[in-house]
Amino acid sequence: MMAAGALLTAEILRKSYGPTSALDGAAFSIRAGEIVAIMGPSGSGKSTLLHCLAGIVTPDSGTITYAGRDLTAMSDAERSALRRSDFGFVFQFGQLVPELTCVENVALPLRLNGVKRKDAERSARVWLERLEVGDLGHKRPGEVSGGQGQRVAVARSLVTGPKVLFADEPTGALDSLNGELVMRLLTDAARSTDAAVVLVTHETRVAAYSDREIVVRDGKSRDMESAL
Repeated sequence: MMAAGALLTAEILRKSYGPTSALDGAAFSIRAGEIVAIMGPSGSGKSTLLHCLAGIVTPDSGTITYAGRDLTAMSDAERSALRRSDFGFVFQFGQLVPELTCVENVALPLRLNGVKRKDAERSARVWLERLEVGDLGHKRPGEVSGGQGQRVAVARSLVTGPKVLFADEPTGALDSLNGELVMRLLTDAARSTDAAVVLVTHETRVAAYSDREIVVRDGKSRDMESAL
């Protein structure tokens, strides 16, 4: 299933937590600009696979290659730097900083990378507008709806111009209407920047936004396109 010209690949990943096996030979690949959905039931290993691909969790064995670099051979500091520069993240509950305004939340990744506040917030406002929440920049997360907050989180994930966007159940806490809106805006924005999207979901309506689906079950992966 390893695709020629892939931006991010993983081969024969294994990961256990004590006696529990989370991944048992899983594989993955994604090209620049491609949206791949990782599907599977709860406990199947799909979130562990995402965390390994993003360099958050180190597999017990196997290889992960990003743009020709071996993630598993990097130091923690190198992987952290990569997550700040090349990777973006959207989580199920947004995980916005409650003490910061929406524009400050979106600007935060740029500020952590040393961008001046004025420039960072200018870029943040552009992305808030693109995600159709430009009028919420002055509000704090507790003052906006769940759907609006998730769009702010998507803006934050894209503000650094990531090459890969990792989205872990990005609509799991939203109703169907807001979920559809978030997915449309997320995928449109990612495609406009040619970012690859690794999308973990258990919902078929969310997976429908992807170009390809990989099903994880009992720690093993199956590329549904290759299975046809």
